[in-house]
Amino acid sequence: MDSLLLFLSGFLTNITWIGALELGLIYALVALGVLISYKILDFPDLTADGSFPLGGGVCVLCILNGIDPWIATILGMFSGCVAGIITASLHIGFKIEKLLASILMMIALYSINLRIMGKPNVSLLGDPTVYDSIPANDDLQLTIVRLLIAIFVVIIAKLLFDLFFATQTGLAVRATGTNPRMAKAQGIAINKMTLLGMAISNGLIALAGSLYVQSNGGFDISIGVGTIVIGLAAVIIGEAIFSAKRIIWLTFAVIIGSILYRCFIALALNNDTLNGIGFGPQDLNLITALLVVAVLVVPRFKQKFQVKRGS
Repeated sequence: MDSLLLFLSGFLTNITWIGALELGLIYALVALGVLISYKILDFPDLTADGSFPLGGGVCVLCILNGIDPWIATILGMFSGCVAGIITASLHIGFKIEKLLASILMMIALYSINLRIMGKPNVSLLGDPTVYDSIPANDDLQLTIVRLLIAIFVVIIAKLLFDLFFATQTGLAVRATGTNPRMAKAQGIAINKMTLLGMAISNGLIALAGSLYVQSNGGFDISIGVGTIVIGLAAVIIGEAIFSAKRIIWLTFAVIIGSILYRCFIALALNNDTLNGIGFGPQDLNLITALLVVAVLVVPRFKQKFQVKRGS
């Protein structure tokens, strides 16, 4: 293991965006969760902005109480599953519109997260995390360890994701989102499938929150702000670049989209050319938005150009 770390240290010494790659992989879990609600279930779900810090908060609380970090991470994931089930139940049981149900849950989770943690900020410095599973001798090796664990978790999540949606139950969830009436006519329990899909969706998002707080060194109540935007951007960017249809390639495209999104942010913060013409950190959101728009628009112009050239 030490020889592997030394090899990767030499290989990655000159790469400045290791952190962006790690965050991209963590938020790839968010993107996979958003993929289920937004693309598969057709459920506009804003619960993500609450379930992301919920998973992180539960994970931190468990670690501070002496629970193994890996078990704490799983418990954080399950807390997100509960949040997703409640959101779906508001829609199914009380006939509240999907978007409104998710907004209500998102608002409620802000107070719930504060109740769980007791204060807006909680530090994890000095406490064990999943990143302590592999020993590291310096900051560079620690960064590589975080990257390796993020890669490991994302690969496992993608494999389980692909396997589940190839099963009969997974196909039933997909049918529920595609055509609920037809699915119900075929004997599929669409309410149960919606509950299951929303549980998996928010579970993945909470899992990302659990990894994020351990990488970040603590919990902050504001870490969930904009989570749904990041997830949607990753899904849209991945689809725009790869135009994948099969689940196995769609999940891969979404993961790449998440990594590209974080690289856009790194580019906006560290690009000397942009800094030289007056752009700074305060223009982060503007630059990122422009880059995302470019990724979405360029393939369409390319397609139109190819059609005109062919005709």
